[in-house]
Amino acid sequence: MVPRAHYPNAGALAAADPRLTADVLRAAAEVAAQEGIDGSGYRVVLNTGSGAGQTVFHVHAHVLGGRGFEWPPG
Repeated sequence: MVPRAHYPNAGALAAADPRLTADVLRAAAEVAAQEGIDGSGYRVVLNTGSGAGQTVFHVHAHVLGGRGFEWPPG
């Protein structure tokens, strides 16, 4: 999920535009439903900062599902 408005990361998006933040999460839920993973569970991941694996410095969300997840991830 990539909003058109530019924010470098999730924190900047949340601070500047809570409504758009909610829109991104709603869109992620819609994608999960479209992909058929909403029933079994999914993750919405927003990497923030290079130490967290962010390589594209425009906020975007990853919707992950369709397989089992373990904790800690990796």
